[in-house]
Amino acid sequence: MANPTISTTAAAPGKPPTGAVRSKSQQKRRNRYVIAPLVLVGVNVVLFLVFFVWPGALGMLYSFTDYRGVGKLHFIGLANFQKLLADSTFYAALGRTFAYTVLSVPLVYVCSLGVASLLVSKAVRGRTAAKMVIFLPWLISPIVVGVIWKWLFGQDFGFVNFVISLLGGSPVPWSSNGNLALAVVIFASAWGGTAFNMLLFIAALKNIPEALLEAAELDGANAWQRFLHITLPGIAPTSFMVILLSTIHAMKEFAMIQALTNGGPGTENTLIVQYIYKTGFEQSKVGYASAASMVLMLVLLAIALIQLRFNRKKG
Repeated sequence: MANPTISTTAAAPGKPPTGAVRSKSQQKRRNRYVIAPLVLVGVNVVLFLVFFVWPGALGMLYSFTDYRGVGKLHFIGLANFQKLLADSTFYAALGRTFAYTVLSVPLVYVCSLGVASLLVSKAVRGRTAAKMVIFLPWLISPIVVGVIWKWLFGQDFGFVNFVISLLGGSPVPWSSNGNLALAVVIFASAWGGTAFNMLLFIAALKNIPEALLEAAELDGANAWQRFLHITLPGIAPTSFMVILLSTIHAMKEFAMIQALTNGGPGTENTLIVQYIYKTGFEQSKVGYASAASMVLMLVLLAIALIQLRFNRKKG
């Protein structure tokens, strides 16, 4: 009877076991998955600290001093804030900013939602090309937007007044009338801000179940009733986000207005950020301008908290 032959496979000399190779590759892959997120997060944390936390801390520090851009800091306590509360120019700029926000935010909301509703409708043709054309203003710098609208509505050289003159009318004082100048700024803001909010609304509208709209239509609901009772409640979270972002953006508007009217005529349409800019850089009152910035930050924080509370109650 022959003995069974036992064959064994010996590992090649100098070659590590297969299990060890796999464990090392898995360890490298695991380290890569851990290190890469840490690097990405770390870069963002550094940028946030350098460009947001550090300037904010400096602004808070300057608000309690009489710093004028050069020289030493002299701590003066709450003197800047006391002076600010008695400054009629500050109240005028803040009031004009509120008026601009109250008028521009609803216009941006209505334009964005209206355009988005049209672009998600199956009855509209050329939707892709329309999206590209409508999104172009968002890609333009706010300064360029201001220059474009200044060319259109310039009192002496504007294209609109040129057309009015050709038709036999009198030129409209777009620049010398404060209310007309503010109206031009509001429409320019809506023209530039509609595109981004439109994309948000398009995504929200596409998430509304078609079955709900079809069921409402079968029950006899017309287009307005379907929009009011199904579409609007369905896009409520997006509406809240659009209103919040548009409000904060309007309260901080600077570049477009600076290029379009420079706060004019005179200082009639000077908004709060322009007031802070002129006070800090043109008058070299950095401490006083920093105090105004802190007040603006508190106002924006209060607006955000009120809107969040309102949205939570509504939800």
